[in-house]
Amino acid sequence: MSSWFNKIFPNVINLGWTGDTGWASSIYQTLFMTFWSAIFGGILGIVFGVILVLTKENGVKPNKFWFNLCDKIVSIFRAIPFIILLAFIAPVTQIIAGTQIGMNAALVPLSLGVFPFYARQVQVALESVDQGKIEAAQSLGATTWDIIFNVYLNEARSELARVSTVTIISLIGLTAMAGAIGSGGLGNTAISYGYQRFNNDVTFVATLLVVILIFIVQIIGDFLAKHLNHQNR
Repeated sequence: MSSWFNKIFPNVINLGWTGDTGWASSIYQTLFMTFWSAIFGGILGIVFGVILVLTKENGVKPNKFWFNLCDKIVSIFRAIPFIILLAFIAPVTQIIAGTQIGMNAALVPLSLGVFPFYARQVQVALESVDQGKIEAAQSLGATTWDIIFNVYLNEARSELARVSTVTIISLIGLTAMAGAIGSGGLGNTAISYGYQRFNNDVTFVATLLVVILIFIVQIIGDFLAKHLNHQNR
């Protein structure tokens, strides 16, 4: 079995498991970028999503100025292709991360690249909450914070789990393009050490690992969505 693997995947073996270009490093880099970008981008997405729902015309706190401002920010960032965003915000990345290359630098464009997509998903999820429950909470004297946490986020938690899963899967794809600024990761391994060097076995294994990672995220996300949905009943 070992000799067969060495024969079919010689370049995969040559990359090794450890080292800067090893498979362990590539997997770690992908997980690192995905996790922290999901945290930072997720926080931004939830904040903007909540503001958009609260300040819309028939929202709990209607405010045309804040709604239009947040709506335009989300729309503008969502319209910029990620590979262009990498270059466009390079000065901002330098200020925040102290460098424009590497994993830490990639967190800035990844977070800003994923947050508008997630903000729209959060907006849709929160708007699906039964308006009657919101009105009932208001009639009982609930504050805006009570409505946000106890009604909106609580009632929509199953749907939020679903859209979070979709967002994280999309984010994993963005980490591949982040290789353009030397962030590493499985996507960078597939392109730099596989495709560009005609090492098809490296490309295949890197792609397979990305698919496995996406399947794991999907399975966990589906489980959480179903579990939280049952709690709502």
